[in-house]
Amino acid sequence: MEIRLLNIGFGNTVVANRIVAVVSPSSAPMKRLKEDAKQANKLIDATMGRRTRSIIITDSDHVILSGVQAETIAQRLTQDHGHRDAGSAKGGK
Repeated sequence: MEIRLLNIGFGNTVVANRIVAVVSPSSAPMKRLKEDAKQANKLIDATMGRRTRSIIITDSDHVILSGVQAETIAQRLTQDHGHRDAGSAKGGK
């Protein structure tokens, strides 16, 4: 299995295959999720001191805070996936 890294802003990357969800941090349930992850030592702050604009949830229950909009991260994730599909359609395995 190939490991693909996804840029989540400010020089930070996440393994794309481990992402379960990318959500906006503004709702009360997401704020609770963030606090619960902090209590469980599973919170990773990748905002570099900037405002949290998205929350990334991984399959290992880690919660990653990013300073990049959720829509932007989703676009990067789908663009990266699209490039892989196009490459495999041109004779890849």
